[in-house]
Amino acid sequence: MIIKVILGYILGYVKISIEGYFVERFINICVNQNILLWNIKRKNKAILIANISIIDFKKVRKINKKTKCKINILAKQGLPFLFNKYKKRKVFVVLMGIVIVSIIVTSNYVWNIEIKGVEDDLKIEMEQILKETGLEIGKLKSKIDTKKIINEIRLKRDDIAWIGIELEGTNAIVEIVKASPKPEIVKEDEYCNIVSNKSGIITKINVQNGTAIVKEGDLVKEGTILVGGYLEGKYTGTRYVHAKADIEAKVWYSKSETVNLKQEVKERTGETENKYGIRINNFEINFYKTLSKFKNYDTIVTDKKIMLFSNFYLPIEVIKTTNYETKIEEVEYSVEELKEITIEKLEKEIEDDIENKENILNKQVNFYEKQDSINVEVIYEVLENIGTEEKIVF
Repeated sequence: MIIKVILGYILGYVKISIEGYFVERFINICVNQNILLWNIKRKNKAILIANISIIDFKKVRKINKKTKCKINILAKQGLPFLFNKYKKRKVFVVLMGIVIVSIIVTSNYVWNIEIKGVEDDLKIEMEQILKETGLEIGKLKSKIDTKKIINEIRLKRDDIAWIGIELEGTNAIVEIVKASPKPEIVKEDEYCNIVSNKSGIITKINVQNGTAIVKEGDLVKEGTILVGGYLEGKYTGTRYVHAKADIEAKVWYSKSETVNLKQEVKERTGETENKYGIRINNFEINFYKTLSKFKNYDTIVTDKKIMLFSNFYLPIEVIKTTNYETKIEEVEYSVEELKEITIEKLEKEIEDDIENKENILNKQVNFYEKQDSINVEVIYEVLENIGTEEKIVF
């Protein structure tokens, strides 16, 4: 469809109105006969507005008679009509020709790489890896071997489960599926112990295979053997096995922080300034002075690539630099206010580390007030399954 629209512009198209009681039938017949209409808009129940190429416009006369619809030309668009209008202005025609040739030439290169499926910090790393393996901005599409690039990245990165590369227009779309970290798995026919992966107090231990080393109420540290991978018999002696057990324990998550009652806080005043520039491939032009009118400020830089239509980017970027004026003020909190803020902050940090918040048994806050600061400690008691298999090495 996009190619037909481009050809319509190059060869010329007209904006028409279709009037009658059977406009929907008119559209359906056009679709069945591969006659392209675009930018279709309904003016009212009996009138539709649409664009159609000059070539296709000649084909709709029979459809027009069949559906008894009236067609009027509202406007003539495209290069033929433009050239006809400006045929005496040779310079303009030459420039238009240069622009068209430039667009055709640039369409053979990659001017944008879109990476999906990963976080922003990994995107920067992936851009470098793609460059090293043969995919970079400004490269001729015919010289990009997507299969080779995919295979090289899969060999280099164990954290990528799947990667796909598709070249659409001047855009390279890279889709990535990250691999889940694989825990070390001990095979069923291998001997193993069960060791604690956290410190805590045992609340339940149910052994299916092996010998319990600890009991309910025992305090264990990380790395303590909870269930031994062996069985002892009066007549059989010691026999090694693959230990299995369900073990629960009370574990603790804690965080503490000391904060001053008087603090310097940076705030934005609401005043901003915008500066613009353009980047053509790797050449950058700034349309502003280097220095900002603000003494203190935060800067955010955004860039937007020029796109003619979907997935057809040009090697031109508009760079917008926004400076936000800031001021630093000294704020003095009350003890209670700062205590509440700090507790809320620490609670959020701890809860982000807890997988199942429904298993939280208790929460404790320890608070110490000093002359010009406070110390806050938050402790969560959580019921969790602990224990991981550890292979027995002889």
